Amino acid sequence: MKYFSIIKAALLITIGLGLPLTSVAAGHSGSEADPARGKEIANTVCVACHAMDGNSISPEYPKLAGQHPGYLLKQMLDFKATASKSAARKDATMNSMIAAFDETQMRDMAAYYSLLKQSPGTAKNRDTVLAGQKLYRAGDASKGIPACAACHSPTGTGIPDQYPRISGQYATYTEAQLKAFRDGTRTNDQRKMMQMIALKMTDAEIKAVSDYIAGLSW
Repeated sequence: MKYFSIIKAALLITIGLGLPLTSVAAGHSGSEADPARGKEIANTVCVACHAMDGNSISPEYPKLAGQHPGYLLKQMLDFKATASKSAARKDATMNSMIAAFDETQMRDMAAYYSLLKQSPGTAKNRDTVLAGQKLYRAGDASKGIPACAACHSPTGTGIPDQYPRISGQYATYTEAQLKAFRDGTRTNDQRKMMQMIALKMTDAEIKAVSDYIAGLSW
C-alpha cells in the first residue's frame, strides 16, 4: 500500500488549470505570456528531461507541472549567463539549454508549465516520515531550523513568485537541492534563506524531510 499518496478526489486545481491557454499572465512584471508558444518550445526542447506533461520520468529532474510561473521564470533567468554576468544558478545541462532563449520565450514556457497537472507523489520511508513531518511542520528550534511550512505552506503550495510549490516533488531532486544549498553549489535563493537553513541540517534530516515533501498534497 502506498504511503501518504497525494491522490485525492478533492485536489485543488493547479494555477490556471482549466483556463484557455491564451488567458494566463506569468512572471514578475505581469505582462501577458503565451502558453501556446511555450508549449511548442517545451515539447520540442524540454521534453527529453521534463516529459510531455511536465512530470519528468527521472527523479533526478524536477517536476515542472503546476509550478508557479514567476518562480519558473526566475530559475530560467538564473540559469542563463549573459555578456555582463555569469549564471546565478549553475547546472551544465540547463545552462546550455536555456542559452538560446530570451525572456519572452522563458515567460511563455513558464506559463505553459504552470497550467499542467502535477502527477501524484508518495512518501516511501515509513521509518523516517514522522521525523520529516516534524521538521516540515515545526522545524527544530534547538538547531535554529524553521518550519518548512512557514514559507512553503502546510500543504506545500508555496507562495506564488516567492516560494515554490514543493508538494509532490521527487524526494531525490529535493534532497539534491537541499544538499546543494548546504554545500554552496546552489546560491540563487532569496536572501540566502535556504543556504542558512540547509547548513544546519544533517544528511538524515534532509532525506527525511525530502521524503515527507514527496507525499504532500494540495
